[in-house]
Amino acid sequence: MIHFPVLRWGEPYQSLETTEVCHFSTGEPVAAVSQANPGIVARDLRKGSERARDVLREIPCADLLAMVKKGGELFKTADLPLGDGVQTPDDFVRQQSATTGLPEHMCRMNMGKLEYVLSHLDKVLTSLTRKLDYDILTRGYGEEDGVMRSYQATTPVLGMVLPSNSPGVHSLWLPIIPLQIGLVLKPGPQEPWTPWRMAQAFFQAGIPKEAIALYPGMGEVGAAVLNNTHRSLIFGGTATVEQYAGNPGVQVHGPGFSKILIGDDVVDNWERHLDLMVDSVLTNSGRGCINCSGIWASRHTREIAQAVAERIGPIAPLPPEDPEAALAAFTVPGQAAAISGDIDSALKEDGVEEISEKFQDGGRLVSQEHCDYIRPTVMHCASPEVAMSKKEYMYPFVTVVECPQEQMIKAIGTTLVATGLTEDPSFTRALLDARNIDRLNIGPVPTIKLNWLQPHEGNIVDFLFRPRAFQQAG
Repeated sequence: MIHFPVLRWGEPYQSLETTEVCHFSTGEPVAAVSQANPGIVARDLRKGSERARDVLREIPCADLLAMVKKGGELFKTADLPLGDGVQTPDDFVRQQSATTGLPEHMCRMNMGKLEYVLSHLDKVLTSLTRKLDYDILTRGYGEEDGVMRSYQATTPVLGMVLPSNSPGVHSLWLPIIPLQIGLVLKPGPQEPWTPWRMAQAFFQAGIPKEAIALYPGMGEVGAAVLNNTHRSLIFGGTATVEQYAGNPGVQVHGPGFSKILIGDDVVDNWERHLDLMVDSVLTNSGRGCINCSGIWASRHTREIAQAVAERIGPIAPLPPEDPEAALAAFTVPGQAAAISGDIDSALKEDGVEEISEKFQDGGRLVSQEHCDYIRPTVMHCASPEVAMSKKEYMYPFVTVVECPQEQMIKAIGTTLVATGLTEDPSFTRALLDARNIDRLNIGPVPTIKLNWLQPHEGNIVDFLFRPRAFQQAG
């Protein structure tokens, strides 16, 4: 069986305690994962964090950038160390699918997405740093166009408490190493594959091993990463977001509640945007925070819900190796049943109707021996006042909400991505001014289409460096 060790600043460490990650469909063990403990994490970070930044600062940012770009190529194409053997790219896709429940073609797509980000990382960093000379970040100060500029790193390392649900989130930490900041990664229980393989690709490309630590483990290990790093990112649900909302050292990535808002000027021609709506809901099996969970319009909402349900409601589970598979499995026992039960409870409220059920043979919940699926679900909400209008789940689920345009922006609540389908200047201006919308698309742009030159839930460079006044005599 494959064994994942702990990586203590690049050095493999096999712990006495291990956990097995199993195939979501067969229940067969796929890998044994060494478990870190909070004491190891605290001790390693106390001794090695500053060293991680020091070894990276010995290498110019431009050289590190070239290394990680090479690492992206190796990640996608090379045979890389894993356990006592090697892992081919095809092995990676099969193994990641086996433990996360994602269809293999989605794992391959996410693999390509990560390589794409790395291959374009020079442009990404140019945008995120606003064309700042990298040497200023290394020295801490320097002149540009006759103006003294100074930036101080807020931390020697960035801690990451990663999820298991969507491998695409790893794109958020790819720019860190070229900024000469070390990485401390706590992988999701079912998804150790991407952090390990990316670390090995970076090492092969020349990144110092002392710059990366990898600590598999349970919740207390994630807490130890957060408690022992000055800056960290964590992924989780609403409760996690609320827990860390007041902590400036923790950037929280939670539910996206991403939406499509159809303006009154185009809503009578909503059919021309049906493909965009379906793609925004269904891509990557609805697992991403940028997947659309709400379509809002002032009229035609029942027809919109009907059309979307006709397209996605009949989709059924398929084997993970099937290139047509569109649904990911729920691998945590009881999770899918709890979600389906929550939907049943919400349906008891007046003004809520499940439109997709008439297109499904056998019902919403599909239970199997070792995993479960939930088939794509489309709900119609007669007003934004019903509780269902604020729901989001980790699969292709969408509410179609009837709401007057003038009430929309206030009623939608916090929204990671909003696509405004409108050509109305006044509605566009209101969307631009809306402080409850993070990423904004105007026009027919799917919510799942990201521009990597734009910051995602906050500029990571601003999170890791602070500008300050600096003067030098002479």
